[in-house]
Amino acid sequence: MKPIYRRVLLKISGEALAGSGRFGINEEMTRKVASEVKQIHDLGVEVAIVVGGGNFWRGRTSKDMDRATADYMGMLATVMNSLALQDAFLALGVPAKVQTAIEMREIAEPYARRKALSHLEHGDVVIFGAGTGNPFFSTDTTAALRAAEMEADVILLAKNIDGVYDSDPAVNPDAKMFSELTHMEVVERDLKVMDLTAATLCKDNNIKIHVFAIAEEGNVLKAIAGEKIGTIIK
Repeated sequence: MKPIYRRVLLKISGEALAGSGRFGINEEMTRKVASEVKQIHDLGVEVAIVVGGGNFWRGRTSKDMDRATADYMGMLATVMNSLALQDAFLALGVPAKVQTAIEMREIAEPYARRKALSHLEHGDVVIFGAGTGNPFFSTDTTAALRAAEMEADVILLAKNIDGVYDSDPAVNPDAKMFSELTHMEVVERDLKVMDLTAATLCKDNNIKIHVFAIAEEGNVLKAIAGEKIGTIIK
């Protein structure tokens, strides 16, 4: 199988790592994600990853909690997921580095664009933790920003759902899935693919997005081979 992309940024939700448990890190699911990425890494594709933290923390849970504090707690959750993914990659013999936007030198490298690019060029999977390092920005925005900085060919948006729908398929059984969309359609129709800041950043930098289900085996490989799965935004 021949990949159509040279360098990709994979965005994984924290919930995807929780599996059916919906909280914490499911070891089997984490191993599965690492195995899926190993398949494309073995084909020579350079892989950067941004992982969410929703399996531990979904933002402010009390009206008394400061929004910035809640966001920093979410950033720490993404670091835990990043370390778990790194360990899964190393167990499979795939070299992996974690870089964090908030310095924690004992466990990860501080984010540095040129060093991250060097790691990718040398065949390491690079996992970006702690979001952008700033409150009020989501991991979706982090994915868009890092994809632009890493000059990625595409954002692979791996979700618990198999594509982008015109309404919530969990609520509306007649919801229609799109096979292709433009960035402008996503923004104008507020389709909730990612938050508005991230969607606008992708539009302004002409970053292609491929949305698909992470749980279905082989989907990462299908996505980098250009197969028609999920929804493509370009």
